[in-house]
Amino acid sequence: MAAYMRSVICLVSLERNAFLSRAGGVYVESKRYVRGLRRKPVRVLMPENETYEVLTPTTQPQPAGRDVHRQKVEKVKATVKHPEEDFVKARSNVHSTIKHAVIKDQVDGVRFERALPGDKRLARLVSVARSRTFREHQGKILLEGRRLICEALDAGANPQMVFFSTVDRLRELPLDKLKRATLVKVKFEDIKIWSDLVAPQGVIAIFSRPDPSRLNFANKGHSVPLSLICDNIRDPGNLGTMLRCAAAAGCHNVLLTKGCVDAWEPKVLRAAMGAHFRLPIYPSLGWDDMEKHLPKPVTVHVADSNCGTDRSGETEDSQVNVSHKPSKAGDYGWVSTKPNQNNMRYEEYDSDSDSDCEDGGLSLPRVDSKLYHESWAQSPTALVIGGETHGLSVESVQLAEKTAGRRLFIPVAPLVDSLNSAMAASILLFEGRRQLLKLMQTPGGKWKAKAEEQLS
Repeated sequence: MAAYMRSVICLVSLERNAFLSRAGGVYVESKRYVRGLRRKPVRVLMPENETYEVLTPTTQPQPAGRDVHRQKVEKVKATVKHPEEDFVKARSNVHSTIKHAVIKDQVDGVRFERALPGDKRLARLVSVARSRTFREHQGKILLEGRRLICEALDAGANPQMVFFSTVDRLRELPLDKLKRATLVKVKFEDIKIWSDLVAPQGVIAIFSRPDPSRLNFANKGHSVPLSLICDNIRDPGNLGTMLRCAAAAGCHNVLLTKGCVDAWEPKVLRAAMGAHFRLPIYPSLGWDDMEKHLPKPVTVHVADSNCGTDRSGETEDSQVNVSHKPSKAGDYGWVSTKPNQNNMRYEEYDSDSDSDCEDGGLSLPRVDSKLYHESWAQSPTALVIGGETHGLSVESVQLAEKTAGRRLFIPVAPLVDSLNSAMAASILLFEGRRQLLKLMQTPGGKWKAKAEEQLS
């Protein structure tokens, strides 16, 4: 009985293991077929002591299940030899296509481009145009807003690229002057990211750095023989306000020393309100080149808050001031936190050179003071305004002494240190304009004809 049961169990196991499936036209054992493929795909293991009839298929079988997926993978591997390299090449091709591909369109006969996703021209140009080094080396400036761009185009500035958010914004510009520029339509969100304004107008332009001698200034015929010299103006807001006042007062030109902030700084442009395209502005000038941009003859005056109207006891004090401690040129300038000193003609200048110290210091030039409303603009005139931090330089006072100029003083209420340099410039410029216009309107004056000839 036991032997019979063992035979039955063996038969059942053999029946279960011998359950065959038809795949690929060959009767094979399912379990062993799978295991055999995992080990050696070309070998099929048969049960011992059992024979099976092998049928040759007349047609190509259709694999099912896992075999179909395996054949697809093999076909992909056969066709794609290096998928990683192909993916990298395809990705680079997409980026290059995005970078260089543009969609052309036109409005009122002027062609423009539509920036595709991934176009970085706006971000790149705006970021580098904000750098003073880039502006000076590459000769490019950044202008934002319809009014400023229109004034630049009217003055004859050369536009290179214009970014705008809508076609209506582009139509607000003189399209006939933008035919040589590259016009790119971008999203307003991109302009808002790179704009310096709180409420962007949706238009940004890149211009070539203008040459002041080649621009066409509309109010050139209304100018007076008055020049503004900015000496070490470091604050962009103050410089922009001075340029705006100089344009409003009808100045002949504006000269900036090497210590001034860049005139094409975005903050200076906003504060100047288009003054850059209403009068010539010559930046980064040395004092040796300053006289080349001034008419001849010219009288140079300096704005000074360290001189008062009380001139009593000047003779006695002049001998005492020589023994005082050395004072810097900033103490001789327009703004000072120190108390007023009525006599500062021979103050010693603090210098690092040993040659200056041997003679007891370098004495400042002799320049007399005068109230701002007195007569001082009686010929072609230049006004020097010093910065609030460093004040006037010694070279400016020397130039005033050389041209028989004066130290102009604006009296203020007691306990008030001084005025802002931009406010002082506006007061003195409009007073100088008033005096020059009064003199030029005098009938039969010979100086009037000479002044008009120099301005033309």
